[in-house]
Parts: sequence; C-alpha cells; structure tokens
Amino acid sequence: MPYGFYLSANGANVQMKRMEVIANNLANVDTVAFKPDVSVFQARYAEAIEQGLVPPNTQGINDVGGGLFIQQTLTNYAGGAMKHTQQPTDVAIEGDAFFMVDKGGERFLTRAGNFKIQANGVLTTQQGFPVLDPTGQPIGIDPTGGEWKITNKGELLQGGDTTPIGLFLPPSLQGMLKVGQNLFKPSGEPTPLEIEQRQVAPGYLEMSGVEPTLAMTEMITTSRAVEANINLMRQQDEMVGGLVGRLLRV
Repeated sequence: MPYGFYLSANGANVQMKRMEVIANNLANVDTVAFKPDVSVFQARYAEAIEQGLVPPNTQGINDVGGGLFIQQTLTNYAGGAMKHTQQPTDVAIEGDAFFMVDKGGERFLTRAGNFKIQANGVLTTQQGFPVLDPTGQPIGIDPTGGEWKITNKGELLQGGDTTPIGLFLPPSLQGMLKVGQNLFKPSGEPTPLEIEQRQVAPGYLEMSGVEPTLAMTEMITTSRAVEANINLMRQQDEMVGGLVGRLLRV
C-alpha cells in the first residue's frame, strides 16, 4: 500500500475528530456560559524518523512528512456576550472568576449563572447543584424572610443579612477538566476572590462563547478536508489496483 494512502487516511481521521469538536460546539450554541473547544494540530515526522531509525532533515525519502495529528484540544475561556434577562436569580460574572457548586459531595466550577431558588430556599444551578459561598457551604434565602436580591458584588441580600456567593479563580484555566453539565474540575484548590475584587451583573447571563457563523464555516471547511482525503485514498487505491492488474497481465 503506498505511503500516501496512509497519509490520506490519517488526514481524514484527524479532520473527523476535529469535526466532532466543532459539532459539540454548535450543539451548545445556546448553552449559558458554554466555553467552546479548539483542536490544535501538529505536524508529524515520517514513521522511520518517529521510530528513531533515521535522523530528521536528511533530505531523503523519510523527509516527506508524516501528516498531522491532534496534539490537544484546548478550551477557549473568553467571556461570552451578556444578555439582560431581568431575572433576579440570573448572575453574570464580570472577569475571569467562576462559581463553585456541589455535585454529590464533590466541588466543581462553572460560569453558568442561571440559578434558581429551591422550595427550601437553597440557591442551585439548573441541574439542582447547590451554589457555595467562599467557605464552601451551600447558600440560600429564608423562604419566609421577604424580599431579597443579589448585589453587584455577588452578595445575597435579605432583610439586612448578607451572604456572599463564592467567586473563585482556578490555579490554571487550561489545567481544568470539562466533566459535563457545564462544570469544570480544577487542577488544584481554587482561590476565593476578596470582596473588592468581585464584580457581577445581576439580572444578566453570560451567553455561549460559540460564534455560530464561524463554527459553521469551520464545519464546512473540515467536511471538505475529510472529503478531499477520502478522494485521495480512493485514487491511490485505484492506482495500485491498476498497477497490480498490469503486472498480472504480463
């Protein structure tokens, strides 16, 4: 089988993996505070160089290259557009901080501030995960305590009592792991923000960071790249078949 066939097959495989990332981004175009992923490609040496059989830059047949591979998939943490909802339980973070929530006894970070108040007064995410204060304790209101509001410092204010909503900075953005349900697992212990560093927008939501037009353009480009590699595989297969046919006739 010609070497070019394997390069084309590898190219099609890489582009299909990229398409999966783009498709997931598009599926979350309306997800509050969703952070899109980006595939990072890297060129690969020819197989003989990868295996250490020959050194690189010999200007021989092994310098034709070994195609591409996806080195890693990074998350774009740039802030999304703000949408004014006028809902008292909606909160958008201004800056790089995250909310902290409790899921089954384990703590995770999220940027999604579309909260709700449960019947017992606890402030939770849409999935029902309790929102935590700077000390890691669930917070909420007194259902019988009258009016309440969230201030622009991220504090839950009711009847003169103030409870800060936890805002945290992770040790490393790219060190965080997506675990689904718009949650992130930090690589270490997040740092709570001091009150003077806190700034939120009550009644607003941070929208998805996916740009639909750009994502659709990337999807079309990737689809064409997959098709081109498959066509190259088909042509090389036909070429080998033709050569084998000639040899058999001889």
